[in-house]
Amino acid sequence: MSNEPVSDPNALQEAEKYDNPVASREFILGILAEHAGPMTLNRLISHLEYDGDEERIEGLSRRLRAMERDGQIIRNRRGGYVPVTHTELVRGRVLGHRDGFGFLIPDEGGDDVFLSPRVMRALLNGDRAIVQITGVDRRGRPEGNLVEVIERANAEIVGRLVLEAGIAFVVPDHARMTQDVLVPMTDLGGAKDGQIVRVALVEQPTLRHKPVGKVIEVLGDHMSPGMEIDIAINAHGIPYHWPPAVLEEIDGLNPEVADADKLGRVDLRHLPLVTIDGVDSKDFDDAVYCTKVAEGHRLIVAIADVSHYVRVGSPLDQEGFNRATSVYFPGRVVPMLPEILSNGLCSLNPAVDRLCLCADMLIGDDGLIKKYRFFEGVMRSAARLTYDFVAQVLVDKDPAARAERPDLLAPLETLYDLYRILRAAREQRGAIDFETVETRIVFGEGRKIEAIVPYERNDAHKIIEECMIAANVAAGRFLTDQKIPSLYRVHDRPALEKLTDLRAMLAEKGLSLGGGEQPTPKDFNALITAAQARPDFATIQTVVLRSLKQAVYSPDNLGHFGLAHPFYAHFTSPIRRYPDLLVHRAIRHILRTGSAENFPYSHEEMVIIGEHCSNNERRADEATRDATDWLKCEFMLDKVGEVFEGRVSSVLGFGLFVELKEFFVEGLLHITALTKDYYHFDPVTLTLKGERSGRVFALNDTLKVRVARVDLDERKIDFVLPDDEDDGESAEEEFLDEDTEAEESADSGDKKKRRRPRRRRKKSSDGANAVNSEAAGDHPSE
Repeated sequence: MSNEPVSDPNALQEAEKYDNPVASREFILGILAEHAGPMTLNRLISHLEYDGDEERIEGLSRRLRAMERDGQIIRNRRGGYVPVTHTELVRGRVLGHRDGFGFLIPDEGGDDVFLSPRVMRALLNGDRAIVQITGVDRRGRPEGNLVEVIERANAEIVGRLVLEAGIAFVVPDHARMTQDVLVPMTDLGGAKDGQIVRVALVEQPTLRHKPVGKVIEVLGDHMSPGMEIDIAINAHGIPYHWPPAVLEEIDGLNPEVADADKLGRVDLRHLPLVTIDGVDSKDFDDAVYCTKVAEGHRLIVAIADVSHYVRVGSPLDQEGFNRATSVYFPGRVVPMLPEILSNGLCSLNPAVDRLCLCADMLIGDDGLIKKYRFFEGVMRSAARLTYDFVAQVLVDKDPAARAERPDLLAPLETLYDLYRILRAAREQRGAIDFETVETRIVFGEGRKIEAIVPYERNDAHKIIEECMIAANVAAGRFLTDQKIPSLYRVHDRPALEKLTDLRAMLAEKGLSLGGGEQPTPKDFNALITAAQARPDFATIQTVVLRSLKQAVYSPDNLGHFGLAHPFYAHFTSPIRRYPDLLVHRAIRHILRTGSAENFPYSHEEMVIIGEHCSNNERRADEATRDATDWLKCEFMLDKVGEVFEGRVSSVLGFGLFVELKEFFVEGLLHITALTKDYYHFDPVTLTLKGERSGRVFALNDTLKVRVARVDLDERKIDFVLPDDEDDGESAEEEFLDEDTEAEESADSGDKKKRRRPRRRRKKSSDGANAVNSEAAGDHPSE
């Protein structure tokens, strides 16, 4: 007879799994939480009445060690166990800041915990740790002290090797890694001063010692063509080698779809489905076809059937999960799936049979989806069209373009009619719509940058965008109706404190945001419409955008606030996004079995997968931004000393970020370069105001600036005002030592006089200048 305490809610489950079960994790946590103080192993043994039962004592010891490892409990110096759910103990992931301090992002949600530079000496970005709340910092944030490192995130680091006075160290390229890695002279692996290297960490950092590493690969010289992408890939830990098991799995794949795989599918090969993508696209994962029917429009969105080839738990699946997303660098892609799938079998190339999963929708004249169904199909793309060509056909009515494919004119015109209806419905429901400028880098011979140009979006882009949004909405509704665990693309409502700050800024400008504590997307759109004719419209749009949350993947459907849709799931890009593949698997499971039973994923597993995919999406964005910033700095190297006209894109306590109108390149006009006056930062109006002159610098002001310095390593461009150069030190002379406190003062909106801090500020990739493009509307086709 078991002597397991009957109050253990999981006793039966434990008994089913183990011959000699011990108390469940939940029960142990409950005991520790109720006990007045830490409990030693002996006291727990007595409490659970395990005395003399060696098997159970050993089982309990193993369970406690596992709970320690997973950060559920900690053991103090006297051997007493304490639950981490205790209010003063928080576990989570470390987010480093380039100025030496950091934050702990709690696993359980809630406020981030500030970690001082002293605490961060023992930590690196991405580590998981337990901290004890010791109070609040000067800005009212909870502040923590390190209790224990649960998991180290960095086995390797990429950076530039420095040999100095007989000492070798590597300066990490990753902006969130602020600690140099010491390298013994015997472990240089032939690397030379200034080269970019990959080091394996032999010793992790402690409060007293820096990390120690060993050079395991020389990536190349500092300015080699393409080096910026190699650095970004390695610095952010993006996998780019295919494991042997994956290569073995794809070795037997045939480039043509097998006849047996086409059986039992809906045959769409008679329909003129077409792909519409950018001129440089190589993987085509969506095709569209539209026809007019009595009740409105019938839209078929056919998506590459990746789930047919990537089986659950296979090496391909494991590596796809590991990568989570394709990463698009300027001129190079690191794909989520091998090329034989991404550009071959799964790509909807023209004039070849391909397997697809289809969303078949009936859309009324009001733009709402009246009916929808999903089915497995086989298709043959009628054409690979580009956005520019479709715009010439539909918008410009170019005779030559229209004569090129007369057979496609009718379905394309019908598709354009549907787009106008969907666009009107978008405006009617109040989806938030921002007009932002994206850029692309044009390369010449030897990968030398020829130009940085704006990326033009025409109506053809918007046609595909609206079609993909419709398919994603149908997928979200289907998953909800079937009650099957999957991932939604969630864009939550703005936080109350962000709304408060936004309304304070708007009040200064004589504007207001309706909706009280829960404004709707319509309220935001009404604000944008009211501000559209104002000269400071760009400023208002920027501040509104920054008040919105970031979209994430979650099995809990909270709707998509920016798009004003209650149901939304990414369905349209399974070649390059792992969440889309999971959505396909969920839909296929329902189609084949008729119910959600025996689906190989649980809600809890989807929570973990969603967090992983959201994190990897951010990792990809940071890596791409790093490489792009490097290229822009390289482009500006020969322009030091020249004067250009720019626009103020961000106003912070430590200066202005200015975007050059000619090149769409951004740099910092540091507050110490404003030498003719002392300036105060106003966080409400986002302005810098001169104490004596009264001069105000605000968002979207036009300025003439001189390029003072370009730093490739830190991806920084520094500007000065040409008129101020004679009255003080230039920005190039002002590179001094770091002062975290000065930046914290600037970030907090402190209105003290801004004098010269001890080190130039670096632009934060997650600071006030970061914007979430998806907050303005999901762009699943891009």
